[in-house]
Amino acid sequence: MATTQAAPSTATPLLRLTDISMSFGSTQVLTDVSLEVNRGEVLCLLGDNGAGKSTLIKIMSGVYQPKSGTIEVDGKPVVFRSPRDTAAHGIATVHQFGGTFPLMTIGRSFFVGAEPEKGFWPLRRFDRRYANETAVREMRQLGITRVTDGDRLVGGLSGGERQALAIGRAVYFGASILILDEPTAALGVKEAAHVLRIVMGARAKGIAVVFITHQVTHALTVGDHFAVLIRGAKAADFRKGEKTREEITDLMAGGEAMAELEAELEAYENAHEGHVPQIG
Repeated sequence: MATTQAAPSTATPLLRLTDISMSFGSTQVLTDVSLEVNRGEVLCLLGDNGAGKSTLIKIMSGVYQPKSGTIEVDGKPVVFRSPRDTAAHGIATVHQFGGTFPLMTIGRSFFVGAEPEKGFWPLRRFDRRYANETAVREMRQLGITRVTDGDRLVGGLSGGERQALAIGRAVYFGASILILDEPTAALGVKEAAHVLRIVMGARAKGIAVVFITHQVTHALTVGDHFAVLIRGAKAADFRKGEKTREEITDLMAGGEAMAELEAELEAYENAHEGHVPQIG
């Protein structure tokens, strides 16, 4: 399958993956996948179920180590052995359901693992007021104005609000590369639209965003750069405006193979014009 390549950027990509391959036993999951994402840019990674998106996300977030290939952050080779390594390089991953904790308050969930404290040892304690005010403020900056109480349980938030909480947390703690795994999945139209506005806001701050989705309409709304995975290989790599929605959808469905089949059928019909096969 031929791969169309996007025009190369002259700037050093903030994140570059080169010839990433991954297998589990005898099953090849990714084959020589190369991607680049720049500051202030949204790279949309598209593909149907089973295309290899989830495995690639786990490699970018340090959960898996690839069998071969290299990763660079800001032009420097890196090896991610754990999610802690990726966080140290400014990479934050927000998973489909926000990575938040339903039974925690908004303030505690926002600061989980990095809890602010007040007082003096041995009487230091969690600074609930600071955590709550910060979480609410950061969510408000992302357009979530309905949430005003940081003591509210995360489980009472809508899907879009939980995504905003997780994205706001990542931005607050200095993420320069934001990986969003199906952030609009299972959301209503209004909530999905709000998450897309948040993505555009992150891009405006100069953050590099990797937006993983199978929803072409959402990708076209926010994307600057697009890559399509099919059966673990990169089938296309292009910039905004270079392909239509229909062409992208066709690619994701393996439409090139279908087009070849239709061409063969048409050639056969032309060669046998006027011949009506007998059935039975």
